[in-house]
Amino acid sequence: MFDIGITIPVLGLLIVLVFAGVHIAVSLAITSLLGLFLITGSLDITIATFASTAFQGLRGYVFAALPLFMLMGEFISRSGAAQDLYVGINRSIRAIPGRLALATVLGNAVFAFLTGVSIAAAAAFTRIAYPQMLKLGYDRGVALGVIAGSSCLGMLIPPSNLMILWAILVEESIGRLFLAGILPGLMLAGLFLIYVLLNAWFRPHLYGEGPTASVAEGEPQPRSLSAAASGDDLQPSPLDTVTSRDVFISGICMGGLIAAVLGGIWFGAFTATEAAGVGALLALIFAIAVKRLGRKDIFEGILQVGKTAAPLMIMILMALLYSRTLALTGIGGSIEDFFGSGVIPPWAVLVFMVCIWFILGMLIDSKSIMLLTVPIFAPLGELIGYDPIAFAIIGILAIEAGILTPPFGLIVYTVKAAANDDKVSTLRIFGAATPYWICLLIVLVAVAIWPELATGLGDMVFG
Repeated sequence: MFDIGITIPVLGLLIVLVFAGVHIAVSLAITSLLGLFLITGSLDITIATFASTAFQGLRGYVFAALPLFMLMGEFISRSGAAQDLYVGINRSIRAIPGRLALATVLGNAVFAFLTGVSIAAAAAFTRIAYPQMLKLGYDRGVALGVIAGSSCLGMLIPPSNLMILWAILVEESIGRLFLAGILPGLMLAGLFLIYVLLNAWFRPHLYGEGPTASVAEGEPQPRSLSAAASGDDLQPSPLDTVTSRDVFISGICMGGLIAAVLGGIWFGAFTATEAAGVGALLALIFAIAVKRLGRKDIFEGILQVGKTAAPLMIMILMALLYSRTLALTGIGGSIEDFFGSGVIPPWAVLVFMVCIWFILGMLIDSKSIMLLTVPIFAPLGELIGYDPIAFAIIGILAIEAGILTPPFGLIVYTVKAAANDDKVSTLRIFGAATPYWICLLIVLVAVAIWPELATGLGDMVFG
């Protein structure tokens, strides 16, 4: 039963805490506990509800998928496979305009199949690709813009961490969500490639190929990130030492890893959690046997995943408690009754939700946005007629577009920090990333109009 006297304090307190900078897990916990106490009037029942929610969440088998996929990505990232793949792609398209930018997009697409984390991809490719682009005379804003934009592929192409998180929150099949991201992800990568090709064709000086390329910035182009920051002309990049054998072995191993993990899920050999364990094990074997990753790096990788996964698990548990509180207050049912009454057309409801995701993306990170909104928005999306799988892809696209949006687009700040280049402003990177934001919006609209783009593969595989 909806009680406005409980709902307003619960939602109002949550908004105040989030915008006051309180950690999202703490905000959700305080809000949920207050709501439960106001509903039940008993501290004992409130504590018991909190304990049972935590117990049920922690014993969920699917919860292990998230840290295991993160571990797989960490081993791959530390092994240097990403730079091998980047070098291989770059060398294979030498005759095409804007080849380094194209290699960055393609490298991010392949890397997305192995890590599923946009922020990690943005940081990795800034370190790998940015020095090479500067070395060939690329415009600094264009170089960092393509890295920031294409790193969004990490949250759409499986195994995406956001997909796993969404599946946990709404109790949906992780395998179906993974399949749903493939066609939209490939469409998005294709739009990125088309934009880069056209831009490089009409404005070659921005891509180190025009007659004024060497002075496009009004200064010589450095050969490393340190040089980018200081202007010194240092030694060639370590990527120059990557051999064809390194590229071939990494390509074969990464292709096999992708086939084993995703193929195992889609053909029924593994559950998503089992596939995550297999992927982490295969990535560890590759890192040790092929790339000679040392014991120190392995332990540091495991520790890093633990530092990232533990707070995330707590956040998920608090989000589940928050969902239960919303259900008890009746606000979810009231929202569904209001929007489902037919007074507002479904497309307007969808636009409203997308705008909320955009606004939140300017202020907080993707996972926090999902934890705050999915418990309310997912049932609402199904109510207005959207398939739950297609709606999940729409939501992920909107959230990813949000973190490319000023003033606090997280991906842009990530590449800015990783580049450590004072000669390019944050505003300039936002401007260069805007075309990629538009591409995200195009794919979002396409999935909203044709949900089969997201549901088609899943229907074929799972029936």
